[in-house]
Amino acid sequence: MAANTMAGLITGSTSHFSHDSNEHKPTPPAGKSSSKICRVCGDEIGCKENGEIFVACLVCGFPVCKPCYEYERSEGNQCCPQCNTRYKRHKGCPRVVGDEDENLDGDDFEDEFPIKNIHDNLELNRHVNHVENLDYNQSKLNTNGNAFSYAGSVAGKDFEAEKESLSNAEWQERVEKWKVRQEKRGLLNKEDGKEDPFEEDEYLMTEARQPLWRKVPIPSSLINPYRIVIIMRLIILAFFFRFRILTPAYDAYPLWLISVICEIWFALSWILDQFPKWLPITRETYLDRLSIRFEREGEPNQLSPVDVFVSSVDPLKEPPIITANTVLSILSVDYPVEKVTAYVSDDGASMLLFDCLAETSEFARRWVPFCKKYSIEPRAPEYYFSEKIDYLKDKVQPTFVKERRSMKREYEEFKVKINALVAKALKKPEEGWVMQDGTPWPGNNTRDHPGMIQVYLGSGGALDVEGKELPKLVYISREKRPGYPHHKKAGAMNALVRVSAVLTNAPFMLNLDCDHYINNSKALREAMCFLMDPQLGKKLCYVQFPQRFDGIDRHDRYANRNTVFFDINMKGLDGIQGPVYVGTGTVFNRQALYGYDPPVSEKRPKMTCDCWPKWCCFCCGARKTKSKKKSGANGRGLFSRLYKKKMGGKDYVRKGSGSMFDLEEIEEGLEGYEELEKSSLMSQKSFEKRFGQSPVFIASTLMENGGLPEGTNTQSLVKEAIHNISCGYEEKTDWGKEIGWIYGSVTEDILTGFKMHCRGWKSVYCMPKRPAFKGSAPINLSDRLHQVLRWALGSVEIFMSRHCPLWYGYGGKLKYLERLAYTNTIVYPFTSIPLIAYCTIPAVCLLTGKFIIPTLTNLASIWFMALFISIILTGVLELRWSGVTIEDWWRNEQFWVIGGVSAHLFAVFQGLLKVLAGVDTNFTVTAKAADDAEFGELYLFKWTTLLIPPTTLIILNIVGVVAGVSDAINNGYGSWGPLFGKLFFAFWVIVHLYPFLKGLMGKQNRTPTIVVLWSILLASIFSLIWVRIDPFLPKQNGPILKQCGVEC
Repeated sequence: MAANTMAGLITGSTSHFSHDSNEHKPTPPAGKSSSKICRVCGDEIGCKENGEIFVACLVCGFPVCKPCYEYERSEGNQCCPQCNTRYKRHKGCPRVVGDEDENLDGDDFEDEFPIKNIHDNLELNRHVNHVENLDYNQSKLNTNGNAFSYAGSVAGKDFEAEKESLSNAEWQERVEKWKVRQEKRGLLNKEDGKEDPFEEDEYLMTEARQPLWRKVPIPSSLINPYRIVIIMRLIILAFFFRFRILTPAYDAYPLWLISVICEIWFALSWILDQFPKWLPITRETYLDRLSIRFEREGEPNQLSPVDVFVSSVDPLKEPPIITANTVLSILSVDYPVEKVTAYVSDDGASMLLFDCLAETSEFARRWVPFCKKYSIEPRAPEYYFSEKIDYLKDKVQPTFVKERRSMKREYEEFKVKINALVAKALKKPEEGWVMQDGTPWPGNNTRDHPGMIQVYLGSGGALDVEGKELPKLVYISREKRPGYPHHKKAGAMNALVRVSAVLTNAPFMLNLDCDHYINNSKALREAMCFLMDPQLGKKLCYVQFPQRFDGIDRHDRYANRNTVFFDINMKGLDGIQGPVYVGTGTVFNRQALYGYDPPVSEKRPKMTCDCWPKWCCFCCGARKTKSKKKSGANGRGLFSRLYKKKMGGKDYVRKGSGSMFDLEEIEEGLEGYEELEKSSLMSQKSFEKRFGQSPVFIASTLMENGGLPEGTNTQSLVKEAIHNISCGYEEKTDWGKEIGWIYGSVTEDILTGFKMHCRGWKSVYCMPKRPAFKGSAPINLSDRLHQVLRWALGSVEIFMSRHCPLWYGYGGKLKYLERLAYTNTIVYPFTSIPLIAYCTIPAVCLLTGKFIIPTLTNLASIWFMALFISIILTGVLELRWSGVTIEDWWRNEQFWVIGGVSAHLFAVFQGLLKVLAGVDTNFTVTAKAADDAEFGELYLFKWTTLLIPPTTLIILNIVGVVAGVSDAINNGYGSWGPLFGKLFFAFWVIVHLYPFLKGLMGKQNRTPTIVVLWSILLASIFSLIWVRIDPFLPKQNGPILKQCGVEC
């Protein structure tokens, strides 16, 4: 064991120890190793690179060929068939689970981490003193053996080349920096590495070989009781419904039937919501390892470029100062400046936003170096200067206070300039806006204007105050003409995809709303830990971050934080196929948005056993022979590495390397290529029908690693980008159907992520300790309900489309639990119909004296109690493993009822009218009052039709409670028992609607007259109709006549 550890640590050529290489190697028994026939498959046993016969088992020498050895390690029990000893890993063989428990030998370490002649002087000294120091080295290096556990399938770095490029002082300085980071993380003691000057290199190499992330499953002590309770709740539900269906309430049969139908729907909704949370996980990233692997000093930075998209529609409704803060946080992100480009989409063609970005780019020249010099967080100045924390914490530079005061003053001046632009924009001149050079603003008509592109930063001369380069900032406004569909946000995002592909073509793209700023400057690095993983990264369509919000009151009255969804549901989806796309805070793989399928892992060939003759293959299946290479596969032409990928029933050609077409070559045609390459290039014509008439963009889609075409200049690229945002570009293409953001719903995010998952892509959920992004959310009742209305309307549109998860994509690779989750996202608005009926039943029962449940037996009482207990236990255990507070959970339950009986109900009817009848109805919001105090918007009331149904329910249930209690007082003690069940039911409704009631009262506890009048009117009409119908009183066919006893 010690010898193996020492050999792994030396990492040099094995020839240095040739004199004792056979000393520790087990000698196979005689008669065993002489055989050259595999006893498993019958094939010949090959030789290793050094010419020796391959020996799988180093204990007994049982003859097994290398393919059978690898198959047994990966698919079998990993043990020798003869002596049952676990196979050791040989050089060049893939790792399997359990190898990390073994120490590495010299060949093993050299294969995993190629290093050449890194310790020549050390090897010379050890040759001289090898015998006297062997015992010391073995005992010493054994203590550090744990540091070299297997780190996944990540390829190592050639640190010899790096060390040769650096001087001894530079190399020692880098090692010291690494040791400081390790000491902070508790992985290295200060006295470590003092005896051997080369141990620092070994530690550094070991750290680089570790994985960039790891999966952290929920502890079994937390998740297993949760799963047990879920199964128990299913069983209890079955017995509960058996009782409910077999024991109807005949005196209130209509109410009983309605209640049973509602309860069955609620149970189905619970199943759709619950089972996708069966396998919750969390993930952890290692940013220091990412830096060691891809940011080697003295070499070009290897981190992948990222294009950041910011979408805006109307700067008068979306304050420009908020958009400016988002842009500033992007420009100052902790990432190589040459690899970040910010694209701002102005779908309103507003000169206000255009001028604001010009001011923002000027202020960024001072703000960005300040952020990076003092490592401040967050890097959005509005939120940084408003934080109520000790800003001097961990700051040691004496100049920080002075520069901070100066920067705050400059930011206030910047805000004044933005406010002046906003005030100017409120008064539009009759002749339209005019730019500073005297030319009319092209976007004076917001519905009829050409496409516009302006690059503010990143070009020559655009440096910060310290003379350093800044990231690019690009303003984009796509062309709009009457008669052309624009598809709202989805169309704007697709225009950004095409423009960025032509101008920068980064392989990854971050999507942000204009009010979501980067709160964690290392957010891009967090995403790269997944997307740049050698194995997982190629299969990821996006990395989703949770949404966090500023400016929400402490009690979060209307569940704006949505903590239950982001901290429970999304963790559950991460354990299946990945979280859904929520519209912002998402880093995309560009290839996934282009409609390509993820790469398919090659399956291992099936093996045979020696229990049957070679000609008989029905036992374990015949081994697959190696496929012959196709003619022309080794060609070195331009298209020799093109491969076909099947998408949507068609074969499309996709490039598997980083080389690129030249623009002239694409336009001119097939001259100068061989026949095979000509056929490949001819197939590119199919791309024009799919991606549109842009040769530069088509060429960019074939580059998995991104990059710009050779032989092009900036002017030609900008002209091509303008062509890509023309209003007719997407006609007769697959944009919005199979490529980019998908059209057909106002919630294009759910639809886009669903299409990617159906193709087999995976997504991951990244939750860093410091939230990656933060945004603003509507905190007053009316705005919150309209936000929920828009989400629910989008779900109804998807339900009525061909992309409904109930019937779409069954031939694809969408996992069943993932399908359940997507089904839940599109059917939840329909729960509003049974919910509003169920919330009305308590008032009806109290007014009529009837109840939906007959007299309970002892057994029935047990099932009712068991159901309530299982519901409570499910919630408690869910909070236990997720870390969500009980207050957040309760607010979520309350708003589920509030939104269900208001916004969801209107969304169902609005969606049906829009899809079936083509009628597009909008519910307008009108501001009535405002307050300048903190959280003043919380008490801002805006009249909307959405407020009427929940207000009516509250009045009905309050009236029912009063009527029921009055009736019980009049009828005596015997009527109180049946009343308690009805009162509990009514109070359940009132308690869930309590935040809504507080929102109606406002800060002055006054409800608007119009709401009261409408609600009383509806409640009165309902009561009068009910009394008129009188469905529960016995009907009489005529008067009851009795003999009076008097002779007439």
